Formats: sequence, C-alpha cells, structure tokens
Amino acid sequence: MTTTTPRPLVDAPQAGDPRLDADVTNVDIAHLSHVLLGHYPELRLAARNLMADERFHQVDGLSPAEHRERVLGQLRLLAVEGDVHRSFPTRFGGLEDHGGFLSRYEELTHADPSLQIKVGVQWGLFASAIYHLGTEGNHDEFLPDALSLAVPGAFAMTETGHGSDVAAIGTTATYDPATQEFVIHTPFRAAWKDYLGNAGLHGTAATVFARLITSPPGGRAVDHGVHAFYVPIRDAVTMEFLPGVGGEDDGLKGGLNGIDNGRLWFDQVRVPRTNLLNRYGDVAEDGTYSSPIPSPGRRFFTMLGTLVQGRVSLDGAAVSAARVGLTIAITYGNQRRQFSSASPTEEVVLLDYAEHQRRLLPLLAETYAAGFAHEDLLAAFDDVFSGRNDTPDSRADLETLAAALKPASTWHALNTLQVAREACGGAGYLTENRLTGLRADLDVFTTFEGDNTVLLQLVGKRLLTDYSKTFKGLDATKVARLVAERASDAARYRTPLHRAIQTIADVGDPRRSAGQLRETATQRELLVDRVETMVAEIAQALRPAQKADPATAAAIFNAHQHELIEAARAHAELVQWESFTAALERVTDPGTRQILTWVRDLFGLTVIERNLTWYLLNGRLSAGRARTVTSYIDRLLARLRPHAQSLVDAFGYEQAHLRAPIASGAEQVRQDEARAYYRAQRASGDAPVPEKYKR
Repeated sequence: MTTTTPRPLVDAPQAGDPRLDADVTNVDIAHLSHVLLGHYPELRLAARNLMADERFHQVDGLSPAEHRERVLGQLRLLAVEGDVHRSFPTRFGGLEDHGGFLSRYEELTHADPSLQIKVGVQWGLFASAIYHLGTEGNHDEFLPDALSLAVPGAFAMTETGHGSDVAAIGTTATYDPATQEFVIHTPFRAAWKDYLGNAGLHGTAATVFARLITSPPGGRAVDHGVHAFYVPIRDAVTMEFLPGVGGEDDGLKGGLNGIDNGRLWFDQVRVPRTNLLNRYGDVAEDGTYSSPIPSPGRRFFTMLGTLVQGRVSLDGAAVSAARVGLTIAITYGNQRRQFSSASPTEEVVLLDYAEHQRRLLPLLAETYAAGFAHEDLLAAFDDVFSGRNDTPDSRADLETLAAALKPASTWHALNTLQVAREACGGAGYLTENRLTGLRADLDVFTTFEGDNTVLLQLVGKRLLTDYSKTFKGLDATKVARLVAERASDAARYRTPLHRAIQTIADVGDPRRSAGQLRETATQRELLVDRVETMVAEIAQALRPAQKADPATAAAIFNAHQHELIEAARAHAELVQWESFTAALERVTDPGTRQILTWVRDLFGLTVIERNLTWYLLNGRLSAGRARTVTSYIDRLLARLRPHAQSLVDAFGYEQAHLRAPIASGAEQVRQDEARAYYRAQRASGDAPVPEKYKR
C-alpha cells in the first residue's frame, strides 16, 4: 500500500504556543489509512490505483460536447478494465458482490465526478434496474448488452412534474391483449421524463417507469401502479430517435457537464409484453395481472427499495469529495504564510491561526464521522443485497439509514468544499486547484436520487413509527401514564433545578465541566436525548391528526414539518457519532486512537454547539456548561493542530488523485524561497530601512 509521506509542521511551537497542550502522541498514518479503507481495502486501493491513470482524469476547459465524448470513452475503458460487473450474477461475469462494487465505484470521484455518475447511470441504475426488477428472461435478453455497454441506457423514472414523488408520475403503459404489447405514452408535458443521464445523446434504450394499466374484458381499466419497462429509444447506427420517441438535451448545467442529461417523451410507443421487468408484477397474454406482493403500496416501496444503492453510492462519493477538498485546503494552509505576528521577520502559517483551525478542523472531524457512518451503511447494504440478512425489517432499516446519511453527507460536502475554497483564497478559486469544479459537480447530489429534504421527511416518519411502537400493546391507562411520565421528565429538565445541579457539580471549575463533556457517555446522552425528545414532542403534537379529517390532518402535519425534518437531521448526526465511536475500537495504535478520540469529541461537541439554543431552552445544559462546550472545542482544536496534516494524509491520496498544484508542495517551495531571500538580504546588511524606523 502506498501512502502519502507525512509533512512535518513548518514551525516548531514556541513557549506559550497553545499547541504545547497537545499530547506527544502521533498518528500512525499507515494504520489509520488502512482503517479508513473500510470493509473493502483491496478493492478500494485497486480502484484508486486505476483512477491514478491519466486516461480517467477530468480535463479542464473542455466544451460539454468534448467532455461527454471523453467520459463515454472512459466508460468503454471501464467496461474492459474496471470490474464494473462485480455486483451482477456470475453467469454474466459478475461476483454478486454488491458492497464491493460500490466501494470501487465511489473511488471514481477522484478522477472525475462526471465519470462516477455516468458509471452509476449505466451499471448502477439502468443495468441494475434490469437485474433487480426483472426475472431471468429479462436478464437473458437485456443484461449482456447493458453490461458490455453495447447498449448505453437511461434510467427514466423522474418526470418534469414529479421528481421525488414517483408514485404520482404520469407516463402510462397500457396493455393491448390483441397484440400482446404495452403502449408507452406521455399524456402531457409535465410527464416528460427529465434529467436523465444518457438520454441527451448516447442512450439507445431506457428502463421507463410508467403506470401499468390493464383492461379486463367487459370491465373498467385498472391502474396497477408504477412498474418498469425496457424501451428502445434510438437507432444504434444512426442514433436517431425511434418512431414515437422524442426528446431533447437538458443543456448546459451547473456541473457534471460530462453527462448527457436529457428529456424523453413517448407517443403511443409499443413494446412487447416481455419488456415488462416482471419480478414484482406480471401480465399474462390475456391481460391478467399478477404479483407476488398483493398490497399495491408495499409492492411500490419494495420495487423502489431495490434501487437504494444510488443513495448509498452518493453518500460515499460525497465523503470522498469532502476528503479531497480538505486534503487540499489543509495542506495549503500548512504551508502558506500570511502576516507577521510574534516575529518581525517570519510570517505566520495559515493553519496556526485559531480562526483557520475553526474553519477547517471541525469539518475534518465531521468528514471522519461521515466516512465511518458510510462504511456501516455499505455493510448494511451488502448484508441485504447479498441475501445474508434480507428481510422486510432489514430493508426498511437500510432505506432509512440511506435516507438519513445521504442528505447529511451531501450537504456537508458542499459546505466543506465552499469553506475549503475560501480558506485557500484566490488560489482556491482557480480551476486548476479543483475546489470550484468539485463544488459545482457535487451541487446536484443534494437533489437527485431523492431530494434531501424529502428524504429527511421519510426518516422523520420512520422515527415517529418506531416511537408509536413503544405504545403498541398497552391499554389506554398505561399509555396515559407513559405520556405523563415523559411530559413530567421534560418539565423537570426545564426547571432551574437541573441546571443548578450541573453548576454545583462543576463548582465553578471549567476543567470539571470539560471533563464531563469529553466523556463518551455524556456526549451520547446529550445527542440521544435531543433526538428522543424532539420525536416525542412531534408525536404529541400530531396526535390530534389521528382522528381528524384528511384536510385537517394534512394541515396539522404541515405545521410541524420543519420540526420533523430537524429531528431527522439530529438522528443522522447521532448515527454518524455512533459509527465514529464504534470505529475507535478498530484502531489498535494507542496514539492514533487518542488523537481520533479527540476528533470524535470535536465532532460531537460541534454538533452540540450548533444546537446550544435547544440544549439551553430545554434545560439540558446550564449556561456555564454551555460556555464550556465552546471553550473545550477551542482546546481540542489546539490539540489537533499538530496532527491536522497527518489526519488528511491518512486519506491516502497522491497527487494523481488530488491534481491540485497548491497541494503538491509547490507552495512550500515558494515560501522557502521567499524566506531565504529575506534572510540573505538581512544578513547582507543591504535591506532597506522601513520608513517608520528612519530617524
């Protein structure tokens, strides 16, 4: 395994420097790098090594047309060299290794996010829809060409008028028993399929999601809900749309312009009955519909649940992008100098400034937390899709976990890349240093594969469902008693007594208060309590909706939507903290574990600091202890400052992955040259005298 050589601090700390508060322990970079590679270290390293090949690198300045052709060529290379079939059945050249496939796929972000997403469209969506929603007949007919890239394909689910609300899409697939064909039709403009990768230029087929409609003899037409169909869309030679199929390019986007996103519409397009991907619903020759899942609602969510890997992969890609951004910014900040301070002849390294540490190191801690949580999500995904733990409950847990972590990591990546850009000043704004390009490419991550806010609403609803289960089986008296106990408990926290107890325990000594806050049990209690209290209060507020008419119930729910989403965000932060805490047990080097514990503490206390208003208003923290949260964060930053470079070096990126001149060591060379120049000038005695010193 190749790791980046640790870069020493530019300056040794002097007397009075807060860095002297840091422990003398150091990060074992090789060990930590191995821990960060997660469950699939060999696969990740192999993919990372492949992405070091310049054939896969994004080239700045290409036109969208040139960028698209380059990415398509890279896709063809991956079809041969990239192990892209790994998650598919062995009879199609795969290994049915679902987690391993995603671990490799996420590494493509380092080369070009457009390539990563294009791979996701072809093999993660188009081919995977055939595999997971189809049966063996569908597999034999459609999978070989999808896997070999003989048929570039689009995943036609989203519509202009219905993005996250898939259940309400307007495209129809009406069965005609006379010809044993489905008629795919777009009844109005808002039902155009939109934002589809491969639809704008390269795709020759699509998996089209439409409402399956049958008409029993002498009966009324029946809508069986959303199903997927394999639909050819272009002539493979001329690349012209087939009869009845139309569309257009989405045009220039804010990022990911190496992908040919486009729109599709269908005017009475006929496909054979066997083009229905019929694992969860089938239509016989005479038009009789059947399904192994009788409930239409459960059938719909089961079909969509098979495609959860898109959210899992975006979570991992977002973590990778944040790691790249922080490696660039912290490396640059550890070399770039600005302003003289204690010394009249030496300028200060940017990362020695407390505010620079405040900007970057909490984001580094959150990136570590997000990375460890992603590995847990990847393990849960593989457990379900491998069949080792494939139950309705485990699938529901996986979907909830993915819906919680994907918003958390994608919002975090955008914020991290923006802060990293600003922390690098004008150099960060140059395209060659990658930060602005990554920020643009990651922007859409927050709204595709599920809009982040909508996903958090799903998480919130699941939290409410789990909360309601605590009352299941209890009679009315016991329910009332339990509700009263929880209300009494909440009231107790809001009285001055609880805060007074904290103040007495701290006896005015900030160190005693800090000692409480750095304890794992205290952090867990504060994070868990916030989630549980928020969910309980929302559940109580929504109780009247249970007996209200639909309009009133909807209004009550809408009034509390924001609180529900905030509870889901708090849940996601708790999941990340718990994953980080569990990961500490996998770190065997004592010094590395101590430093990572400080990083975990920084993450947990930063979450608490962001929500101090809640903790104060709800009586969970006294004013004195709340002040200690911020002061202890400052102390942690000083402790972690000497280890910042090692913590990003442990991500294991080489210059072939970063490709940012400001993180290449060039800045250190410039700074050393400048310092040598002024030293020589002073030594010569020829240095000009500043005007203010002239007598």
